[in-house]
Amino acid sequence: MNLKKQAALQAVKYVHSGQRIGLGSGSTVSYFIKALGDLVKSGDLVDIQAVSTSDETSIQAQDSGIPLVDLDHSGNLDITVDGADEIDPNLNLVKGLGKALLREKIVAAHSNEFVIIADESKLVSQLGDSVPLPIEVVEFGIDAQEKWLQNLGCVAEIWRSEDGSMLLSDNGNPFIRCWFKDGIKDPSTLDKIIKSRVGIIEHGLFLGMATRVIVANITGVVELKT
Repeated sequence: MNLKKQAALQAVKYVHSGQRIGLGSGSTVSYFIKALGDLVKSGDLVDIQAVSTSDETSIQAQDSGIPLVDLDHSGNLDITVDGADEIDPNLNLVKGLGKALLREKIVAAHSNEFVIIADESKLVSQLGDSVPLPIEVVEFGIDAQEKWLQNLGCVAEIWRSEDGSMLLSDNGNPFIRCWFKDGIKDPSTLDKIIKSRVGIIEHGLFLGMATRVIVANITGVVELKT
């Protein structure tokens, strides 16, 4: 079975009728949304409301028959299910390479349970080992931000499409990606430093947020908890 799908099907077991659900973004979450929609259509799940973290997710949820509501009107969410780009042994995450990190972090922060679904390739011994850290910024002064980020021991570059234009989030903001040659040694300190910088909106370090991580491998599914 497709490992992403396997993890997604396991996560659906934690969703119950009457709940308010956060829907993450990305290819693994798309399997979760499909499975969730099937349960809604069959009547096995009733009276649920979902909050989406991206325009793409909203379209898929609507096509799957999942009722959507704004976070402003949902109140606290019972559970949010999302993917990750990297997961370390402490269940800290790098997220955001799907360009939805800000909304994903907001929705996760309003959730009683934050469940991550992934295949085993996302497990790393240290964050930053295999993927860059995405950072959402305002466009004004973006070149200056890129230079400032270089001082943190990374190779930073504005995230651009193939035609050279800046890639934008659903919020209309550009990104800078940061590669750390030797990984991110101290995620907590880096988190504080980046957040202190005026003009940086949010970054892709999700520290101490995941409550459960569902990982699929060739032998089955493993669940990790904080």
